Amino acid sequence: MNILFISIEGNTRSFLTRLQAYAQQQHSFNPQLPTINLKEITDQTMPAAESEPFFAFVPTYLDGGNGFDSGVKELMTNALGEYIAENDNAKKCLGVVGSGNRNFNEQYCLTARKYAYEFKVPFLADYELRGTSQDVEQIYAILTKRWQQANA
Repeated sequence: MNILFISIEGNTRSFLTRLQAYAQQQHSFNPQLPTINLKEITDQTMPAAESEPFFAFVPTYLDGGNGFDSGVKELMTNALGEYIAENDNAKKCLGVVGSGNRNFNEQYCLTARKYAYEFKVPFLADYELRGTSQDVEQIYAILTKRWQQANA
C-alpha cells in the first residue's frame, strides 16, 4: 500500500512509522497482507504523477471557520493538497485519513474531510494527535480492506 502524507509537527510521521512497522509485522505472519510504502510531501516536493494508487494522511491546521462556508483558511498542509490535485493524482487516491486534536471540536479532522470532499474520495478514518496502538490496528484493517477492494 502506498501512503502520501504531510507532517508538520511530527505526529503524522510518528503514527505512520508505527503503522508501517505494524504492517510489516502482519505481512511476516501472513504474506497476503500488504506492507506500506510512505512518501512524505513537503513544500519542497516537486510535482509528479503518481503511478500507483495511494491513501492520503493529513493533519488539521486551520484558522477559523468551519471549513466549508465560513472564513476557514487551511494552514501548512497546502503542499499535500496541491500535490494530489496535480497530474491527475486525485484519480489514484483511494481515500483520506485525518488526524487532529479533539479539543478543536467541529474542526477536528476538518482538513481531511475537506480533501475527501474536494477529491471525491472516502474519508476512511481518523485518529487523535499521534494515535494509539489500537488506532494503528484499526486503521491498518480499514486500509487493507480498501486496498484489496481496489485491487480486486
